[in-house]
Amino acid sequence: MAKASIKNMMFYGFHGVYEYEREQGQKFYIDVEVETKDDKVVETDKIEDGVDMAAIYDVVKDVTENKRFTMLAALGGHIGDRLLKKYPHFAAVTTTIRKPNVPISGSLDYVEVAVTRRAE
Repeated sequence: MAKASIKNMMFYGFHGVYEYEREQGQKFYIDVEVETKDDKVVETDKIEDGVDMAAIYDVVKDVTENKRFTMLAALGGHIGDRLLKKYPHFAAVTTTIRKPNVPISGSLDYVEVAVTRRAE
């Protein structure tokens, strides 16, 4: 198995429990960690056997900017499912989403949700 991650991607999305969050939008910070089913990339040195970070970024950007979710876990699960479907050599994808502007009356940096999806 090989692991690879891309950290702190920033996208503007329209996700949240309240309608105004889904209408006005805000910034979301996303990490994705991928585990492959084997470490074939070590022997072949080919991108198709490993993790193409630019392609990962494009999938995360597309889902985050072009879909709307009420719950962050649903967004994270959808990202993981899309990546597992696109790359059959992935064993698992963990998506961590940070949302800094939340309707909570208190001082905090952000809320964070992590979702791990596994290949069947």
